[in-house]
Amino acid sequence: MNGPRPAPCIPYGDHPDQVANLHLPPGDDGPWPCVVLLHGGFWRVGWDRTLMTPLAIDLAGRGLASWNVEYRRVGQEGGGWPGTFEDVAAAVDRLAEHDEVDTGRTATCGHSAGGHLALWLAARDRLPEGAPGSRPRVRPVLAVAQAGVCDLEQGWSDALGGGAVEGLLHASPHEAPERYAISSPAALAPLGVPQLLVHGTEDDIVPVSQSLLHAVRDPGAEVVEVHGADHFDVIDPAHVAWQLVADRLVSALLEPP
Repeated sequence: MNGPRPAPCIPYGDHPDQVANLHLPPGDDGPWPCVVLLHGGFWRVGWDRTLMTPLAIDLAGRGLASWNVEYRRVGQEGGGWPGTFEDVAAAVDRLAEHDEVDTGRTATCGHSAGGHLALWLAARDRLPEGAPGSRPRVRPVLAVAQAGVCDLEQGWSDALGGGAVEGLLHASPHEAPERYAISSPAALAPLGVPQLLVHGTEDDIVPVSQSLLHAVRDPGAEVVEVHGADHFDVIDPAHVAWQLVADRLVSALLEPP
């Protein structure tokens, strides 16, 4: 049996971490629908896009391309506000230059802090002119957050990750409310794009309340609580939590409406 196709590392900027791997399904049947994958790690150096590589390989076997994105993180020059946001927006827009990808059938999918970015990317149409990430070239038809941080202000209040939100935005909500207003999916809701929020009931890193409360704010968001799953089960390709995400991505991007 043939293995996965090589996934070239493609730059979308000049920084060494402004890169993404393009995973394509076997064959020559493109352009393919594409899932933008965004790793977690509380937006900090220490974790990278290899967390999502097994999911990219799984998606290719299901007939979906994926764009596994790296971005500048807190602890690097240019990481955090606004560089992290500018990076993921530029990475998604770069897909418009790839003939192998059908940008009209694109979804975002992220884990933990990457779940926050996946939702934020889906809300770029709602950003004011001149804000980081405004004027998107590619608009996803679905956003998936796996154990996602949906509400940055609540995340700041809860001191998620030992102050990770303040590290990302370089300020508290009291010091820079305007940053929170254009960077938190909770503040931008309703996002105007269907959302799937998958969260394990045993997650002790990002509480499931982050997903449940977001679904109250946004009628386009559906929450699936996975009984017994922890923070990392949701990105295990063998776990039911990923299987239901993969099924939804196939349904949204490959099956006729």
